[in-house]
Parts: sequence; structure tokens; C-alpha cells
Amino acid sequence: MFFLFLSMNYALSIAIALSLVFSHASAQHTPKGKLFIIGGGSRSNDLIKKLVETADLKSKDYIVVLPMASELPVESFQGIAKQIGELIPNKITSFNFSRATVGNKRWVDSLRNARLIYIAGGSQDRFMDVVKNTPVYEAIHAAYKNGSTVAGTSAGAAVMSKVMITGQQLAGDTTYKETFDKLWDKNIEFKDGLGLLDSVIIDQHFLKRSRHNRLISALAAYPDYTCIGIDESTAIIVRGNNIEVSGESQVMTISEPQGLKVNSRGLILMQDLRFGLYADGEKFLIR
Repeated sequence: MFFLFLSMNYALSIAIALSLVFSHASAQHTPKGKLFIIGGGSRSNDLIKKLVETADLKSKDYIVVLPMASELPVESFQGIAKQIGELIPNKITSFNFSRATVGNKRWVDSLRNARLIYIAGGSQDRFMDVVKNTPVYEAIHAAYKNGSTVAGTSAGAAVMSKVMITGQQLAGDTTYKETFDKLWDKNIEFKDGLGLLDSVIIDQHFLKRSRHNRLISALAAYPDYTCIGIDESTAIIVRGNNIEVSGESQVMTISEPQGLKVNSRGLILMQDLRFGLYADGEKFLIR
């Protein structure tokens, strides 16, 4: 009996030790930073105030804007710099990286130490073509891991995901459309994003451009993911697994499809899915 008591205590001690080890490992891998992901469109003063509040900038902290997604990088920088500059005096700079300058050590080091990084809108493909597998990609991850806030709008929202929507259809008529006109299997193109969010896919301009079909197509391709559609003038604030909504419109989530299958014509079918719709101030969890 005494031996059994010792064995049980020993087993309990091992279980507690393993739990502490895994908790410590999990904490080490959880980024200290936050994400501020805007669905595109206009940015109200209140939304930018929320961004500044989220970033919690001290007097010596500075902001870096990455405008590489935009066809008008100077104008993109000037627009967000003006809005933020009306609220705080912190230094705001822009690094318009190209494949020729992604190794610029001074720029990369400044990016890594920025307290707020803002990714402008435009084309998510254009942005990732510049930063994928480069020191810029690594610097963004390092900043986020060490406590910086990484923000983005429109294309700058889409790039946050590990699995990134490009917006292109692959089946039948592949002419670009703002919304998908069919729910077919393997009709949505994905590419590698920044991977600041894992097991989550982000879509933008969501309600304004009726992108429900596109997000359902994404969920059918990645049924274990949470797919989040963010409308214009609206943002989600990501702190670990906790999401808070801010802005004028709504955020939709879809996940956990039931009875998912594809028929002989390649049409996506499902019996049910988990659906959420959230507005300013509301919170939800992601896996």
C-alpha cells in the first residue's frame, strides 16, 4: 500500500512537471505582439485611435510603413502617416523594399525594432513577391514575437495568414471578379502569406463586396481552419487566440463544416457549419 502511494505521488509529480514544461514551451512560442487587421476601405479617426492605443507607443518608439503592395507607395505612406501623425508625435518612416533592397541591413534592423509596423493595401501577391524568404519577412516575425504591433489593411490584411487568399478563381472563367460566382471544388487560389496567423484565413472588403462565396470556398479547402471575413472600415485586434472587433461594420467567421463533400460535378456540399457575426467591441476566440 505504501509503495502504491509513492507510485501515485511519483506519477502525479511527473504529470505536473510535464505540464509545466509544455506550458513554458507554449508561452515561449506565443508572440508578445498584437495584430491590427483592417478590412480595407476608409479608416475613421476612431479606428486609428484604436490602432495607436493597441500599439501602446512610448515616446521613443517609431512606426514603419511597408507600402510594397501598393501601386502608389508614396501616396499610401502619406495617407496613413497623416492620420497617425495627427494623434501622436512619434517618428513615422516608410521602407519601400524591392527584391534588390531586401538585404539592406539598416532598413531591416530598423524594421525589426519598430514598435508599430503598418502594411498598406494594394496587391497581396505584389507584397509577398518582395518579402517571401527574405530578411524582411524574418524582421516582421521578430518584431511581432518581441511585442510589436503589426497592422495591415486590405491586401495588408490578407497577407497576415499563413495560407493567403489571392483573389483568383481557378476553375472555368478565371477573369478576376470581386466576388466568386460559383462554389466549386479547387476553385480558389492560395499562396504563402506572412504566417503571423496559423490555421486562420483572412478575407477583406468582406460584406461590401459580398465575398461569402470566396470564404466558403476557402473553408472547403481548409476545413480545420477558421475563416474570417473583415468588412471595410472595420478591424480585428488579435492578442494570441483572443480577437476583438473594432470599427463601423462587422466581422464574419465560418468554421467546422459538417458533412463536407464534393459531388460528381465538382460542386461543394456541406450540411452545416459554425457561423459567427460580430461588431465593434465584441470578442471571440480562435483555435
